[in-house]
Amino acid sequence: MSDKSGIHHTAIIGYKAQRKIANRELSVAKGAKVQSGSVIYEGSRIGGNLQTGHNVVIREENKIGNNFKIWNNSVIDYGCKIGSNVKIHCNCYIAQFTTIEDDVFIAPGVTFANDLHPGCGLSKKCMRGPYIERGVKIGVNVTVLPFVRIGKDSLIGAGSVVTKDVPAGSLVYGNPGRVVKTVKELKCITGINKKGKPYAS
Repeated sequence: MSDKSGIHHTAIIGYKAQRKIANRELSVAKGAKVQSGSVIYEGSRIGGNLQTGHNVVIREENKIGNNFKIWNNSVIDYGCKIGSNVKIHCNCYIAQFTTIEDDVFIAPGVTFANDLHPGCGLSKKCMRGPYIERGVKIGVNVTVLPFVRIGKDSLIGAGSVVTKDVPAGSLVYGNPGRVVKTVKELKCITGINKKGKPYAS
């Protein structure tokens, strides 16, 4: 930590990982604001201007870019890659070995899975979380299954279960999630956003 002025006294920075990891050094760049009850494990690299809510957990061996915001009670499990300008809301779980590119927004209650066959003794050899491409927006209470890739600038509707890859620029909703139309076809139903964009970009 290069600057501890924004760290609440109840936060734990550099918590010891129970797993064997190659490098236990924790690097958090300047400008971090870590709220009460949050825990950041050793062995991760986090860019500038990190902001957490309360009771956030960021596990070991993660690589996280600049301006990352993560709110109350959310968990980043180990071995993830997260880009810059990513926002993760409350009560989210980001499974091990997930990749999230820049400018992604994840709404409250989202869960990522990473295990194709839980309980199998060999499962660790084929565990991988989803791959979320740049600019994706994921709605409230969405579940994304292992190995799924969500294409750039797609929008996933609330409550969806995403079971297969999503082409770039798609609107997906349902269980199982299906492509309904493209994001470019959406209009703001309130009429406030005259440009027709379905969400703030």
